[in-house]
Amino acid sequence: MYDTILIPTDGSEQAERGIDHGLDLAAQYDATVLCLYVVDERRYGRPPALGTVEVDHEKHEDEAIELLKAIEARGRDRGVEVEHECRRGNPWDEIVTLAEREDADLIVMGRRGETDDRRTPLGSVTEQVMRQTEIPVQAV
Repeated sequence: MYDTILIPTDGSEQAERGIDHGLDLAAQYDATVLCLYVVDERRYGRPPALGTVEVDHEKHEDEAIELLKAIEARGRDRGVEVEHECRRGNPWDEIVTLAEREDADLIVMGRRGETDDRRTPLGSVTEQVMRQTEIPVQAV
């Protein structure tokens, strides 16, 4: 049923739930997981040449790579092949672009992320991903 599952993460508690659920589905269906972390340029700003924002981006990317490697290890423990990627940009655009480029069968993600308003049922990134793609999205 699923060959490729995309699991975006921002390191939040909600994203962790999405990761666990996505890895479980991948193990059940013998699917490959693509795990994506997007350094949100809306949140951290666009880098000027060699400016402090660039240093902030690199710091966030380093932290993201460590998180992605830990997710890859969790997948290995479940017998799941996990590929990972870290990008900069607008999270929902990057998620949709990667999902469509890699022909993902499913996107599994937390209902909301680290910076979303807890009073709404879905966070802004999850809602935008659902609006911008024909690929099924499972919000956990």
